[in-house]
Amino acid sequence: MDSSNEAKPLTENEKKAKKYATNTALAIELPFTLVGAVVFGGLIGYFLDHWLHTRFAFTFILGGLGFFGGVKEILRRLG
Repeated sequence: MDSSNEAKPLTENEKKAKKYATNTALAIELPFTLVGAVVFGGLIGYFLDHWLHTRFAFTFILGGLGFFGGVKEILRRLG
């Protein structure tokens, strides 16, 4: 039987490299999470305002909700 498929324990350098790569990926991903939530909420609000003929009420409300949702998601991922 070939034992190359078994999980081998990581060396200290491999652990450091894995931690560094994970933290770098998280740091690159988090700004997109926040901006994406605000843009998504704002776009839905914009289309609701256009459909209901209101003046940016839903854009600000849903954009703000998107901001708070994005911050909540960032805090969840960091915690």
